[in-house]
This record gives sequence, C-alpha cells and structure tokens, in this order.
Amino acid sequence: MNRRVADGNLWLERSESAIPANSDKYTYTVLESEDAVGEAMFNELVGYANEKAGDIVIVLLGGRGAQAMYRLIAELAEGSEIDPLLSRLHVFTQDALAPMRMDNSLSFVRDFERLLGPKFFEKVKSFTSMQTDTEDIELELVRYIEKIESLGGIDIFFLGLGPEANAASHLCYIQPGSGACSKDIAGIIPISPTILDHHVSKFKAGGSHVDERDEAECRSATHILTLGPAAILGAKRIIQSVVDASTAPAKKPSFKRLVETEMSNDNDKLEAQADENPGLWIRMHPDVRSFILPDLLS
Repeated sequence: MNRRVADGNLWLERSESAIPANSDKYTYTVLESEDAVGEAMFNELVGYANEKAGDIVIVLLGGRGAQAMYRLIAELAEGSEIDPLLSRLHVFTQDALAPMRMDNSLSFVRDFERLLGPKFFEKVKSFTSMQTDTEDIELELVRYIEKIESLGGIDIFFLGLGPEANAASHLCYIQPGSGACSKDIAGIIPISPTILDHHVSKFKAGGSHVDERDEAECRSATHILTLGPAAILGAKRIIQSVVDASTAPAKKPSFKRLVETEMSNDNDKLEAQADENPGLWIRMHPDVRSFILPDLLS
C-alpha cells in the first residue's frame, strides 16, 4: 500500500483504480418496518452463505441501520439453529474513533457486543476491530487491512447512508471533500466536534450507557479510522439499509440526491462526483441490495 495525504486526510491506496465495469445499477426495496429490513438483511447473509462454500468475511454496520438484524442474530445465536453459519464468519468493523480505549462505551465494538450478545462472539470464527489504543494508528490500520486481504477480501459489506451538508452523504466515514479516490482502501481522517456530537448523541439514543469519563475521552478523539472506496468497491456484495429518516430527516434529501444524480461516464469526473458526494460510491458497485423504509421517500 502507498500512503497519500489529501487536505490533511491520510489515505492508504492501491496502485490501480477499483471502479468496476458495468456499474451504476442502483435499485432499492421499500419495506414496511425496521424489523422487516433487519430480517431481509439477515436473509441476504443466509442466501450468500448458501451460495458460497467455506468462510465468509463480513464488515459490520454501526448505528441504527443494522440493529434489527443484530437483535435477530442475537436471539438465534442463543440456540443452535445458525451455528453452522456463525462458525464460518470472519467479522470486521468498518470505522472507529481514535485515540480511544477499546473498552470505552462509545466504541462501536461495545455497541456490537451489546446488540449481538456474547453467544455471537463465542460462535463466530473471528472478530477483528480497528485498534484505537495504540501509539501507531497507521501501522495498526495497515495490519487490519492485511488481515482482511489474507482471508480473501470482503464478501459482504453492510452499509448505511450518512447525511451531509448540501444533500450530500457519506459512507463509512468517507466525507465530502476528503480527497478519497477509488484506489483508497482505508484512511485516517481528522475529526470535527460536529461529528463527535453526532456520535455521542447517536449512542445515547440507541440505549448505550455512557459515563462522564467515556464521553470526555470520546470528545477528545482527533481522528476517524475508516475503510475507503476501494474496500467498498472490492466487496463481493453490498447490503445497505437506511431506516432512521424519521430521526435523521437530513437523510431524505441526501437519498434523493443519491438516486437522482446523473453519473458521469468518465472515470476522472466520476471520482470528482464521489469526492463531492461520497454516497455515490455505492452506485458504482455491481451487486447492491438496498433496503429502506417509506419515510425516506416522504
């Protein structure tokens, strides 16, 4: 991997563009409830597992998007019905705040543990999160990427859609104007107080118990570690969910712009479009299963 700095953002890049041919086939399915979305996402995972032999590498989605699926998995993991599936899973997280203690209640890892339950983590083949309590964040991020690649790359990338100013959007924490391109597999991005406020309020609204020490440490974080466009485009399948437009109404114009943007046929112009509105990276992937609620379209 090469390292590249763009406007203060550090990107780890590959040597060639990862934009697939025959992209921009984005469609979505409207379901009636968050539970229905969670069940549909889980069924996609099961269906993929039935199509493929051997181990499966998945990247988890933080926030509200996949919580219904996680609750369903946690319930099933208490029994033995899905044990054969769980035993094949190599599980990874997609972003993290740094520096931060790994046991901070505002870490995505702690939220995954709360939602998926101990049985899930006992039964999966492996679980790997980005290390945020190290003196060399870049080195640990390189090791993280190398582990994903040593397992054959990402099979399923679970994604949401985050709202940004001017009806733009972000995927993972790839933000508008961060200089990310299709070669970038991961990045280290300076963090803003606005994002920290959103992160803390999201965790509190989701039911996480947050003490003063954890919140103070979280608000002192300086960077976000994130997977990049090359990781998204290189995944074999993307499963997306957008279920919280009622509590995050800015997602409505962001999703509208995502769907209605006319994508350029020129790769350089396409990358410029995605830098302005990173949600568009998902439209370049040839195998996306997107599930939304009706309120996203209202």
